[in-house]
Amino acid sequence: MHTDFAACYRAVASRDARFDGRVYTAVETTRIYCRPSCPARTPLQHHVRFYAHPAAAERDGFRPCRRCRPEVSPDAPDWDVRADVAGRALRLIADGLIDDEGVASVAARLGVTPRHLHRLLVAEVGAGPLAIARSRRAQLARQLLERTDWPVTRVAFAAGFSSVRQFNDTLQAIYRCTPTRLRASRPADAGPDTLTLRLGYRPPLASQSLLAYLAPRAIPGVEEVVGGCYRRTVAQDGGAVVLELEAVPARRHVLLRLHSPDPRRLTRVAQRARRIFDLTADPSAVAEALGGDPLLGPLVASRPGLRVPGCYDGFELAVRAILGQQVSVAAATTTAGRLVAAFGKPLDAARTGVGPQRVPGGLTHTFPDAATLAAADVASIGMPSRRAAAVRALAAAVAEDRVVLDGTADPAMMQRRLARLPGIGPWTVAYVALRALRDPDAFPASDLGLLRAAGRYDPALEDQRALAARAEAWRPWRGYAALHLWTSSATAHATTDRQGPLS
Repeated sequence: MHTDFAACYRAVASRDARFDGRVYTAVETTRIYCRPSCPARTPLQHHVRFYAHPAAAERDGFRPCRRCRPEVSPDAPDWDVRADVAGRALRLIADGLIDDEGVASVAARLGVTPRHLHRLLVAEVGAGPLAIARSRRAQLARQLLERTDWPVTRVAFAAGFSSVRQFNDTLQAIYRCTPTRLRASRPADAGPDTLTLRLGYRPPLASQSLLAYLAPRAIPGVEEVVGGCYRRTVAQDGGAVVLELEAVPARRHVLLRLHSPDPRRLTRVAQRARRIFDLTADPSAVAEALGGDPLLGPLVASRPGLRVPGCYDGFELAVRAILGQQVSVAAATTTAGRLVAAFGKPLDAARTGVGPQRVPGGLTHTFPDAATLAAADVASIGMPSRRAAAVRALAAAVAEDRVVLDGTADPAMMQRRLARLPGIGPWTVAYVALRALRDPDAFPASDLGLLRAAGRYDPALEDQRALAARAEAWRPWRGYAALHLWTSSATAHATTDRQGPLS
């Protein structure tokens, strides 16, 4: 259970939504657990327990409130950026690794034994890895039951359950009802070829700023921003899935639409989609830390809810960063498009049958994987030989698992390994750390766009050392400070730098 009872109870009494996802309120008389912001009557103190994770409350026999839906609260933001074993374990579980490979594989990735991993997670969040994975499977299953007309068997396996019996037993244990009752309110817009899921977040969300940042950097054929939506292709088991993200601020969620969805690995797709829009972040914590700064305060106030644009695939982002070294954003985007056209996989060749005629907009390919680029003649598309060598060296390191860029490895270790690769300097390492490794304190101080933006407010900050020294006051949110400076500059999207542009 959560240890600071008094602080938690005050959050419940005031219905403070800032604590949603950080703590869960369980009421012993009703055997229900809720969000702190639940509009139900505040329970008496001696009837309340507090938990740090839904799985811990479910383990003790509490079921989620049907009114406030605590089990779909945004994850606690602290876990998304923690580099210790517990934080990385929770990210691996969220990616569905236990469903695919089991607890032993997660423990091996973390360099610990399964028993030690279980003890660690019980101590940190109150539940072991299997219980946490089961809770996440049940959450996804409920959304699939409510949003699709898929047969129960397909829902069970899409959510990661190994059998229909395990699926039925879990839903009965957690929700106290059958799959049929959970899907009674399925909306009419669900269909066999498109799946829609709702991804929650802590408001506010500056979605237009996110889209404005992502649009000029979208890789032709793989990504696009059209009509207020971010769209992209995702390679999956030799096939392809096309996803869309569209913010719905009035409902405090982002719609994730999957076209021709493969019923496997939906947990991973949804979790990585969240990272693109940085939906686990706590904007109030960032605003509190940076809002009092004389330089950043006005920028934070004018852009509430600004997020760090993430990525679906860290390798793709790192390649894009290399292509952006010493050229403009537009030139890097053009080169990335040529790379995809030459070495990517056309969608009409995918086993799922997702051809261009069935895909929204101009999505045509999936991004080439690491093994493909490691063996490819990358220089043939017209890039400098040293940059091509850097792409191949990165691809080889990722293909051989020497570099892991999915956000589940130790960020400091991965940054050191990246820095040892030829053609990858401090700017590229910091940029990849910020957008792929989920390091909120990464700060590419050598970026010319960043220096120019800071210099508009204080000419002395156009010097890299001066800016780096000034940024010490912005820890541990220097990455968000960089985004505020970048987006404050009208010329940021066309910046060129000796180390690299705003790629």
